[in-house]
Formats: sequence, C-alpha cells, structure tokens
Amino acid sequence: MRRRNVFVIAASVVVVLASSGCADAERAGSGGPVATFQVVGETFRIELVTPELIDHAQRLFDGEELATIPVGKIVRPDPEVNTGWNWHIDPKTLEFADVTTEVCDGLPSYVEDKTLTSDTYCPWSAKIIAMDYPEG
Repeated sequence: MRRRNVFVIAASVVVVLASSGCADAERAGSGGPVATFQVVGETFRIELVTPELIDHAQRLFDGEELATIPVGKIVRPDPEVNTGWNWHIDPKTLEFADVTTEVCDGLPSYVEDKTLTSDTYCPWSAKIIAMDYPEG
C-alpha cells in the first residue's frame, strides 16, 4: 500500500511540473501583441510581452516622440512571429533606445544572411508600421 501511495504522489508531481512548464512556454512565445517594423523597405516583427513595451510601441505607432530603436537578442533558427525570416528577437530582451552602437545596426536581411555579426539587433532607422493585437 505504501509503495502505491508513493507512486501516486510521484505521478502527481510529474503532471503538475509538466503542465506548469507548458504554461510558461506558451506565455513566452505566443499571444502577445506584435509590432511590425520597417527598415529601408524591409520589415520584421517582434512580439511584445510586457505592458510597458506594449504601451511604448503603441505610443510610437501613434506618433509620439520616444526612444525609437528596438534593441534585442537575435534567436536563430526559429522565426516565431517574425514570418519570412529564420530568426526573431527574443521578446524578453527587447528594449527601446535613443542611441546604440553601430555594430548591431542594419537591415533585417543582414541578420538573415549573417552579414550582421552581432548577437544583438538594433536597426537605427526602424519605424513601427503596424501593431497587431491578438483577438479576444
């Protein structure tokens, strides 16, 4: 009887841990608003995962003068919301800046073909051209 109780408890713990991990994965990679940026005729998309980033991006889209340069870590080879490319910006690392170093500036195609050698992307001329909110 004791062995069965231990098995039931262990199985319950595994189920709880597995389901909480799934919830974290879902929160990290889907469901948030997505900002579309244009850089010299090319576009890329970033998921926004905090209320502060959502507000900042929406205010930029609405024409307010705020820090405009998106800065974040490049993740390969998964595009996530950045359809058309084989990379995305890790939404947990996204910030907006007024100025950055030149080493992370460039076109989205430079990230794609690895002409941009930095692991961070910060396109100086990026402009938000769309804000897409999930339905619901």
